[in-house]
Amino acid sequence: MNKPNRLIHEISPYLLQHAQNPVDWFPWGDEAFEKAQSEDKPIFLSIGYSTCHWCHVMEKESFEDAEVAAAMNENFVCIKVDREERPDIDAVYMAVCQALTGSGGWPLTVFLTPEQKPFFAGTYFPKEPRYGQHGLLEILDRISTLWKTNKIDILNSGEEIATLFSEKRETQSHFLSQTAANEAEAQLEVNYDTQWGGFGSAPKFPAPHNLLFLLRCHWLGIGNHPLAVVEHTLQAMYQGGVFDHVGGGFSRYSTDEKWLVPHFEKMLYDNALLAMAYTEAFQITRNPLYRGVAEKILGYVDREMTSPEGGFYSAQDADSEGEEGKYYTFTPNEIRQVLGEANGYAFCEQHDITDSGNFEGKSIPNLIGRDAVLPDADMEAMLEKLYDYRLKRYPLHKDDKSQTSWNALMIVAYAKADRVFEKQDYLQAAEKAYAFIGRYLTSEDGSLLVSFRNGQAKGQGLLDDYAFLAWHVWNSMKARSN
Repeated sequence: MNKPNRLIHEISPYLLQHAQNPVDWFPWGDEAFEKAQSEDKPIFLSIGYSTCHWCHVMEKESFEDAEVAAAMNENFVCIKVDREERPDIDAVYMAVCQALTGSGGWPLTVFLTPEQKPFFAGTYFPKEPRYGQHGLLEILDRISTLWKTNKIDILNSGEEIATLFSEKRETQSHFLSQTAANEAEAQLEVNYDTQWGGFGSAPKFPAPHNLLFLLRCHWLGIGNHPLAVVEHTLQAMYQGGVFDHVGGGFSRYSTDEKWLVPHFEKMLYDNALLAMAYTEAFQITRNPLYRGVAEKILGYVDREMTSPEGGFYSAQDADSEGEEGKYYTFTPNEIRQVLGEANGYAFCEQHDITDSGNFEGKSIPNLIGRDAVLPDADMEAMLEKLYDYRLKRYPLHKDDKSQTSWNALMIVAYAKADRVFEKQDYLQAAEKAYAFIGRYLTSEDGSLLVSFRNGQAKGQGLLDDYAFLAWHVWNSMKARSN
């Protein structure tokens, strides 16, 4: 066991996951910056979150490795940041990564000058070169050599990048026009996947904000067939493995275009926005499928993502026992053992559970190619048995911090569902979570804080915190006026 590094004193689950690494990690702060300046070393900044699969992979391959840790500790000051705890820091350096490389994601890897000016960025790097991808060891060696032999070029590069992102541009007031809405709707229809629903190709994200926008276009008579795009997408996502048919809720995204194989982590904000989309779709169409899916999302949040105090947790992991998706997949033999031969056979037929499997030799339950309908009473009973069986598996890691912004989104989802479905339990959940923010995520002067865990709140509130909470207040006032 390694001696704990400075992260041992943090409350973030992500930072605590790295507290036993041989890397001499610092949290973001003056101590790290002063060390970098006094020792004239560049900063190695790693940003991620506790339920991120590739963050786990990079930790195991590199940050737990003595050889990599030695190279990092000797030549760099190493900083770990939880992107959920410090979205402000993540936003800055993710924008840099996207500008320099054309893409982004987590883990985010950025090299900075001691003044926090970035000069190199990327995402996941394996320890050694692989499949044409540079290895972390060679990157560390190359940058440390350049820093010692040609530091002026690195400093100039960092200065140029920092100047580019800090340039003040003149801004003008803009009003949302009918033309802008028409153009946005038309662009979404261009990117719409007419076969599988959703937008673009793999990896495919649910993008509920796009769906909510298109539902408003339907109300306003904008576009050719925005409602048809939304309905096709909502039904296709429900049929796929990206929806957890056994336990409810949606995974973060699908690795394929037909929604079969998800990246299995579940995020609170995705499920909040998707619950809103399904609720509003029901409000327009009265299709019971959309109500049923929304209720399954909210039921999952109530069972697995709600704290005793009424706040909502942030995320659940994709991995269990070191394997991505192990918690969520089944074999036909498992199904028959739990449900019996006849029911087991029926369930496997309905949910694509086969001997060959659809994911690494096992099967993700899905309804692709079948009717997009809610399970009948018999099938619902089978799903409940499988849910109870699955709970006995190795438990998923849960990021149990509560964030103001994401809690506010889920409050809106519950409040909206209460108005549409007239279920008092949803209103009570929204009110309890709103009280949670007032008690644990609001400072004495009334300003908001970012996150709360284990009795401690951290971070001054950011724009998302205020905007999403104001959304709830606006919705509440609207509800009272109706």
